[in-house]
Amino acid sequence: MLPDTLHKLPQSERFAYAKILAYMSQIDNELTIEEMAMFEQRMGTALLSPSQRKEIRVSLKSPPPLSESLSNLSAEGGRLAFRDAVLMCAADGTVDDDEMEALKELAELLFLGDGAINRMLSWVRDGYNWMQSGFELLNEL
Repeated sequence: MLPDTLHKLPQSERFAYAKILAYMSQIDNELTIEEMAMFEQRMGTALLSPSQRKEIRVSLKSPPPLSESLSNLSAEGGRLAFRDAVLMCAADGTVDDDEMEALKELAELLFLGDGAINRMLSWVRDGYNWMQSGFELLNEL
């Protein structure tokens, strides 16, 4: 697993962070295998308790509004949630219009700059390309 700072946030922030990811996962009314894998991986990184994970999984069907979850996050927690929301939206290879609108709403609520979504999507693309080159390298060995 790649290093991260998510586990350093207070437990209450990690829980609010997971609610934001739950919200993002249901935006397009389709939870793909890739999105679910990303969601579960990020919950693992957040070090949520089994009871919290259960509650978050229930909220996959009816998550709280973004503004409610964001009210429980620091600036750092909000930026981490934004980063991972972009990762989740792009996990299936596309970011559809509904997901883009939700990302815009999240960026606005966090007071991020105009180019925040495009910069983050570029970072995600670079990361996926890096991972793909690793798979290609493994096939060459």
